[in-house]
Amino acid sequence: MRSTEFIPIFAGALVVVRWAAESGLSWLNRRHVRLHSHAVPAAFRDSMDAETFQKSVAYTLEKSRFAAWEDAWSSGILLLALFTPVLPLLLSRFRGGWGPGAWVDALWLFAAGILLAIPSLPFEWWQQFRIEARFGFNQSDQHTWWMDRVKGFLLGAVLGYPLLVLILKLVGWLGDRWWIAAWAVLLGFQLVMTVLAPILILPLFNKLTPLSDGTLRDRLLRLGARTGFSARSILVMDGSKRSSHSNAFFTGFGSFRKIVLFDTLIAQLTEPELEAVLAHEVGHYKRGHIPRMLAVSAVSTLVAFGVIAFLAAKPWFTAAFGFPAGSGLAPALLCFALLSGTVTFWSGPLMNYWSRRHEYEADRYAAEAMGEITSLTGALRKLAGKNLSNLTPRPLFSAWHYSHPTLVERESALAGLPQGQAANGAGSPVLEAPPAS
Repeated sequence: MRSTEFIPIFAGALVVVRWAAESGLSWLNRRHVRLHSHAVPAAFRDSMDAETFQKSVAYTLEKSRFAAWEDAWSSGILLLALFTPVLPLLLSRFRGGWGPGAWVDALWLFAAGILLAIPSLPFEWWQQFRIEARFGFNQSDQHTWWMDRVKGFLLGAVLGYPLLVLILKLVGWLGDRWWIAAWAVLLGFQLVMTVLAPILILPLFNKLTPLSDGTLRDRLLRLGARTGFSARSILVMDGSKRSSHSNAFFTGFGSFRKIVLFDTLIAQLTEPELEAVLAHEVGHYKRGHIPRMLAVSAVSTLVAFGVIAFLAAKPWFTAAFGFPAGSGLAPALLCFALLSGTVTFWSGPLMNYWSRRHEYEADRYAAEAMGEITSLTGALRKLAGKNLSNLTPRPLFSAWHYSHPTLVERESALAGLPQGQAANGAGSPVLEAPPAS
């Protein structure tokens, strides 16, 4: 069998098998949730009432059923994109109208991305204005929702298009070694955006205001002082503008770090609980999780560019998807991007296992910094209730899709800390080094 015949069969099988596996996992999880929906889990009967639990079950099942339809639709669109002549014909029109070159090929990639994103818009809209609204989470309006997408498109044009042009031009400038330079360019771009995004991009979507003077600000500053963690500012984001879901995060790095708290989070938690949440985030920094994640991302991106370079040099790869032989880097780049999710899907459990270890370490750090576990467990329980989290996921589904441990797992790990360890406080030497493996 020739490569141009085998590659489409193999690629189609990858898409279908991934869809079947995801459908099976989702079905098993829904079945597991229904089997355990008769009563609040024993561990949470003192913190969650039956009505909230039943609402969380309904929310979980509704989202899962909807996601199954969305995944089937997305898989169908992917197959159409790969095995119909739409994208090759579009490339031919672009090159025929404006001539070959990096600027034209980048424009084609940008246009292809828009075309492939349009079919998902009805699902995104339904998720926001039907499901999220039905369960009391949606705070957005039509104008805000559509403007978010327009702004995203414009940002892609302003930032993404020139980056694509530069990557494509590297082939002509550097020949076979273009992919190493492309990796360095993309890595540098990501690092720069880590600093600039909170300053230039985030304010386009949300209003950020400094946390006002008061006991909460004083408490968080004291936490930073005793843990040796400093941030340039503590900001409050109007997350309630779009959703009643809550969150907290850091942006930037080094002297550019900023702490961002959703206004919904401040409204839902007590000050000690907010301090514990922030201590957890500090734990990610103090335990070195961020550099590790950046390193893994950098290596993964380098490997991806190496694979793209190999495939782009093989005429049979793009020819298998209807592109003329010698079409260049752009078609190979797009085909790789379309198929990458079908491959990385299978690495989900491994990546989640690694991420969960980080979460356990950050929880442990927070318990040590607080000198107790009550504030952190209280925050986790409140957030689970407010966000209608699934308290009874099937373990296999959880391992495949949850980057964080379940609430039961996190509480069990916290409760299992050695006697007195959580009471050592931030002055304990254990804060100075990561916990043992």
